[in-house]
Amino acid sequence: MIRVFIVGASSLARAGLQNLLVDCDLEVVASVSNLDALGGSFPDAEADALIIEASGENSESVLDSLAHSDLASEIPVVLLAGNRWPAESVRTDFGTASRDALRAGVRAVLPNNVAPSQLFAALQAVAAGLVVLHPSEIDARSPAAAPASQPLAELTEPLTRREREVLQMLASGLANKEIAVRLNISDHTAKFHVGSILGKLGAASRTEAVALGIRRGLVLL
Repeated sequence: MIRVFIVGASSLARAGLQNLLVDCDLEVVASVSNLDALGGSFPDAEADALIIEASGENSESVLDSLAHSDLASEIPVVLLAGNRWPAESVRTDFGTASRDALRAGVRAVLPNNVAPSQLFAALQAVAAGLVVLHPSEIDARSPAAAPASQPLAELTEPLTRREREVLQMLASGLANKEIAVRLNISDHTAKFHVGSILGKLGAASRTEAVALGIRRGLVLL
């Protein structure tokens, strides 16, 4: 059973989401009103995913909080965007809200009226280390909607052996703390390696770094 932690400003929204998740045979371990209550890191409560119910009014502040914390590296984050989340942002190729969400480490961005079956499938995916895109984003990024991919230029600075190891672990969905344990290094060093990988590959997020790594043959599938 997938265990979920909920963050949402509205107690009514949190209660509704909790009931929906329970109906989907998911366990809700706890819920809080905002990310500040977490203090920038995830509590000891065991959970497989974090759902943030973000209305249009606070979506930007939510992304900013995630970008300035290690929370998204500790647990997969699913963002349920409110009705005021700009639809045009979803249709712009990695240029606006969706890119900001991925850069902040969010694994899935879905409308807050998503069907229970879709939410359940998304939670299963992010818990397995995958990234979930809403159908409107997939349509916008289809070959018919985007120009053909250009050949990748040579990297200005190649990845080191250790960075390639870390990139492979990112592809497996490991968080910074898990990478640190696997390599017997500090969390800070693991985070430094991830940042260096993103910089060398020109990636805006861990997910984009893995995608670019696959295209360059740096990641073994």
